[in-house]
Amino acid sequence: MRAIWKGAVTFGLVNVPVKIYSATEDHDVSLHQVHDADGGRIRYRRVCEVCGETVPYEHIDKAYDDGEHVVVLTREDFAALPAESNREIEVVEFVPSDQVDPILLDRTYYLEPDSTSPKAYVLLRRTLEETDRTAIVKFALRQRTRLAALRVRDEVLTLQTLLWADEIRAAEFPALDGSTSVSDKELAMSAQLVSAYEADFAPEEYTDEYQAQLRQLIDAKIEKGDTMDAAETFGEQPEGEGAEVVDLMEALRRSVAAQRKTG
Repeated sequence: MRAIWKGAVTFGLVNVPVKIYSATEDHDVSLHQVHDADGGRIRYRRVCEVCGETVPYEHIDKAYDDGEHVVVLTREDFAALPAESNREIEVVEFVPSDQVDPILLDRTYYLEPDSTSPKAYVLLRRTLEETDRTAIVKFALRQRTRLAALRVRDEVLTLQTLLWADEIRAAEFPALDGSTSVSDKELAMSAQLVSAYEADFAPEEYTDEYQAQLRQLIDAKIEKGDTMDAAETFGEQPEGEGAEVVDLMEALRRSVAAQRKTG
């Protein structure tokens, strides 16, 4: 892995030098667009509207347009911002871990100690573990001020960037405003269904079926000279029938019974 940021976690007078690494990676099959008539690659050109020339990335700046004025911002302008030049991950508070709403979580990063002695790193890790707290931190990464949750995973400090509060949409659904009654029998049957599905979560047991099928289709087309279609590869899939409205209790009973047979 390649570090994407270097700096230090600071809380009080404690300074913990760290390197940041992306903790996740995209495994999607890479595709590009082609012309359906001849298979020619479709490419997008970055063309200047003033001179008509194609512009390489190194000569592209950013601009703000308020409708009356256009302000051009260069790489040097961004680098000069105080927040961007700050190389500290500042701990602003330690909160109970269950107070961090999962809906706020965004990207996850690993923190590696970046000093000859990892003692300060281990101290922070042990402190978080033994107090059952999550550190809320602020830092700048890629031209954005970030709020993040600092916690421990498998003896490694992880940084999970958080969405800002105003980036979370309110859930307003009129259908849930009324008073829908649920009987005790329905709740009891639903609890039985939950019990029938109880298990310890093991993420490694799940796979991305769409990507696996896409790779299977691509391999089949290569082997057959691009003459294989999806139906021939995967077989004909039965067309879905219209959803049937059934009694809730009956649906729960069927689900519990079916799970018991396969359990």
